[in-house]
Amino acid sequence: MGQQYMGFIGVSTGGSLIMRVFPAWAEILGLPTNRLVGFDVPPGSPDEIYVDLVQKLRDDPDYLGALVTTHKMAVYRAAGHLFDGFDNFALACHEVSSIAKRDGGRRLLGGAKDPITAGLALEDFLSADHFAATGASMIILGAGGSGTALSWYLQDRPDRPEHTTVTARRQASLDHLRAIHDARGTSPDALRYVLTPRAEDVDKLLAKQPAGTVVVNATGMGKDIPGSPLTDAAVFPNAGYAWEFNYRGSLEFLHQAEAQRESRNLKVIDGWDYFIHGWSQVVAEVFELELTPERFQAMSKAAYEVR
Repeated sequence: MGQQYMGFIGVSTGGSLIMRVFPAWAEILGLPTNRLVGFDVPPGSPDEIYVDLVQKLRDDPDYLGALVTTHKMAVYRAAGHLFDGFDNFALACHEVSSIAKRDGGRRLLGGAKDPITAGLALEDFLSADHFAATGASMIILGAGGSGTALSWYLQDRPDRPEHTTVTARRQASLDHLRAIHDARGTSPDALRYVLTPRAEDVDKLLAKQPAGTVVVNATGMGKDIPGSPLTDAAVFPNAGYAWEFNYRGSLEFLHQAEAQRESRNLKVIDGWDYFIHGWSQVVAEVFELELTPERFQAMSKAAYEVR
């Protein structure tokens, strides 16, 4: 057996700080490898690309597992038949964010860690009684993997918003999300599914929201593709939260929110903590580690030092 690796399936993996963070984490955790290999795949690639990638990860003993970003749903859809099992979130949300090998590489397991990740990251900045105390709503812009995961987590949150709206530019995306929640048994009144083919449609939606509302950019715009789901004329809800799921890229949504930070009394959050939680959950799964508070604190400290 040669040099061992962990894989990273994304769009522009070389630009991710995880390439510099992972070796520090490997030392902290005593991992069998400190090497991370990125696979850059354009969004919307043909199914055979995902099949070939998963086959490579499965059949090459030097690969110990992988994290998947952006392509979570595509990997599940195109290459799901190559896996020997999925966790409950992967089955329910139809996505794969972690690829782990078990039994000496004979079994390939797919996991979806985003609902856990989204919850941990939200709890980092939002009080446990925020929605009950304020009557605020939540707007999730994007019905892909990250938006689906956050909407899933909210159903288990004791203090959840009375109204959660999920938007998408394509009706098929909303229909897919609705089917996931219907299968789960989510109350029909818990979520609103709103088609927003134009950025101006999102602007109008934000104008109707109460103070304290949490607005989340889960579209991938500003990282995987340039732009924002809003126009520059959009007005954020007063005393609300603007949460950008990304920490790198052109980050137009983040900059729009920062421009209104003082005038709208906004709290603006980038995707750094979401990134740390996401990667730490997958690393723990791939290498079968218990992610204790002490380990997570050490990993977070190392990542901030790199940043």
